[in-house]
Amino acid sequence: MNRSQFIKNIFIFFGILLIKPFNLLANVNSINLEKKAPYFYLNGYNKNNPDKKYWSLEDFSGKWLVLYFYPKDFSSGCTLEAKGFQDNYNKYKKINASIVGISSDSKEDHESFCSSTKLDYTLLSDENGEISKEYDSWLDPYSKRNTFLINPKGIVIFKWIGVKPIGHAQEVLEKLVEQQKLYA
Repeated sequence: MNRSQFIKNIFIFFGILLIKPFNLLANVNSINLEKKAPYFYLNGYNKNNPDKKYWSLEDFSGKWLVLYFYPKDFSSGCTLEAKGFQDNYNKYKKINASIVGISSDSKEDHESFCSSTKLDYTLLSDENGEISKEYDSWLDPYSKRNTFLINPKGIVIFKWIGVKPIGHAQEVLEKLVEQQKLYA
């Protein structure tokens, strides 16, 4: 390797080191609380409504919505997070809240994942990351692990960025109960 190739490689290496972390942090706070949630209309799967093909933000109007983004069906962290929400599913349902997960996986992958983990809630496919980008939850080629709490009027009232899957569903449930008291 000659000197000019070496210098070029050093610039590329440091450029990647500096730009990637900056991109990771640049958008994490751009979803404003107390503002309308970005609209979505995505293909997905819910075992309780297998004939429905598409879901939108409007489908959850009048209910509290836990909208969580996650990287990949069947991965260990995503399975833990999904099962955590499922374990608390009846508690969410009892307090007028829906749970929706979004990842870049296909509808078919979601159907298989829902069946194997016995999920009762909706998983949506954002294969190109367009909606994940709207929620600043995209790191190509996957959705980042972020969660948004949306009130019945479609307003984002709380967000969790870069969540840890263990115990997250319970943490969200506690915040939801707290917020419902404030918005009552």
